[in-house]
Amino acid sequence: MSKPGITIKGIEELLGLEESGEEREFSRLSGYEEADASSIVFAEDQTALAKALASSAGLIFAPIGAPIGAPIGVVHEEDARVLQVKYPKHAFALCGRWMDGFEPVVIHPSAVIDAGASVGCGTSVGAGTVIEGGAIVGEGCTIASNVTIYGSVVIGDRVLVQSGAVLGAMGFGYVRGEDGSYVRFPQQGRLVIEDEVEIGANTTIDRGALGETRIGRGTKIDNQVHIGHNCRIGKNVVMAAQVGISGSCVVEDGAVLAGQVGLGDHVHIGPGVILGGAAGVFPGKHLEGPGQMFMGVPAEPVKEYLKTMARVRRLK
Repeated sequence: MSKPGITIKGIEELLGLEESGEEREFSRLSGYEEADASSIVFAEDQTALAKALASSAGLIFAPIGAPIGAPIGVVHEEDARVLQVKYPKHAFALCGRWMDGFEPVVIHPSAVIDAGASVGCGTSVGAGTVIEGGAIVGEGCTIASNVTIYGSVVIGDRVLVQSGAVLGAMGFGYVRGEDGSYVRFPQQGRLVIEDEVEIGANTTIDRGALGETRIGRGTKIDNQVHIGHNCRIGKNVVMAAQVGISGSCVVEDGAVLAGQVGLGDHVHIGPGVILGGAAGVFPGKHLEGPGQMFMGVPAEPVKEYLKTMARVRRLK
């Protein structure tokens, strides 16, 4: 099954642009070097636009108001291939997502979907994946190979889960007795993953202990991330590789966690907070400030962190 192409009219509807009535159709996205008349490319500055114009691309997303010419001053006549939009890269990505929605629907023969599991229309399940009874997977999802989805998991629509992810395993919660031995605290909650979440390869997200772990709509999680039990991750949060989040943390909408960030238990990260690479937040701490960047261990506002680093260097 081949992907259908997207027409100019379809692009205008997708981006909310005024309709021109054009019916030209494009079947793929590409870089400048590989572009042909069926390709869509994008350019975010004048140098990139010059390369796009020199290519064989059939459609070029360019910034509104961009001069249609080369940076060295060679001015081209207006090029009918150029469609000016506010955010060219975003428009390009939206076209890509639209095309991805028409991938063939395949349940690989080696996938195991237990009785009592529910898989929605248009969802693909890769080789070696296991979906336990009781799990619910929505429509239009892509579940790659060797994914494990426990029976306590509810997944929304248009979710991408890459290879090796484990969703809904028991959390790491124990109670210590007087004799020093440990007994596992009941781990019988669920994991809810809302619509349009993307989860990277070998990422693990635990179910709630008695309640739920929840990943908000549109959140993007990189490879090798771990999210512990009873966490609440907001909408449109971004987490880079090797982030580790202990149990019962809250990360509010729009926060950004760079690579190798670590959160102790019961941490609260406010909306729009940015944690720089390898930042560490001690248990129970609360960080606030939309757009505010925190760095270091313990994490502090970037200005304070730079002052701290300067004082440390002077000690040498």
